[in-house]
Order: sequence, then C-alpha cells, then structure tokens
Amino acid sequence: QVQLVESGGGLVQAGGSLRLSCAASGRTVTRSTIGWFRQGPGKEREFVAAIWWSAGSTTYSDSVKGRFTISNDNAKNTVHLQMNSLKPDDTAVYYCAATGRYYSNTGAYQTAGVYDYWGQGTQVTVSS
Repeated sequence: QVQLVESGGGLVQAGGSLRLSCAASGRTVTRSTIGWFRQGPGKEREFVAAIWWSAGSTTYSDSVKGRFTISNDNAKNTVHLQMNSLKPDDTAVYYCAATGRYYSNTGAYQTAGVYDYWGQGTQVTVSS
C-alpha cells in the first residue's frame, strides 16, 4: 500500500510559478514510479510527468517539457513538481499517483490505468 497526499496548489498569474508536493508513505514507495496527472475543466485526465524513485529518471509530456521539473526528496519521501512559466491552459486539478509495476516501454507510464494509488488532488488555477 502507498498513501499519497498532494499540496501546494493555488492561484497564480500567467508566467508565474508554483511547486506542488506529493508526500508518499508506505513500505514500497522507494520501489515505485510516481506520476503527476492533471484534469482541466471539461477535459480528460492527462499525463504530466513521472519519476522512477530509485533511479531518479524522469519523463514529461510535450506540453510541459522545459517548463515543469519533477524531482524526489528521499529524506522526506516526497515528490515535487516545480511548475514555471505557467499558462492558463495549465489550470487543472493535479493528482499524483504511484505504481510498483515495471514496464520496459517507459511510455506505458503515461497511462493513468497503470497506476494503483492516487492522491486526492490539488487545484491549480492560472489567471490570464
């Protein structure tokens, strides 16, 4: 079992920055992949970024590459999502998720269905 709690959402103007945090607990968390997803108003849930906890390897969606950075803090069992140059289109509820499954095709981790554990979400609103 892995428990996830997101924090750090809020209201920010376009061009601004926010840092989201995902506090993870559970004995298998260090063998997990942690992903960030988001769901905007009237939109489907979409992949944002993922990190392989033990290796620190990362992957990003094209829409956030170069603007967002995912990282993990081993001492605090926390994954951060640093979001810079925010746009109104980034407005969404952001969720972190965890999976202990292994896929040789890293693209699989962009699919919400491979994640077994989800946080409650945190709202990010970017005003124009």
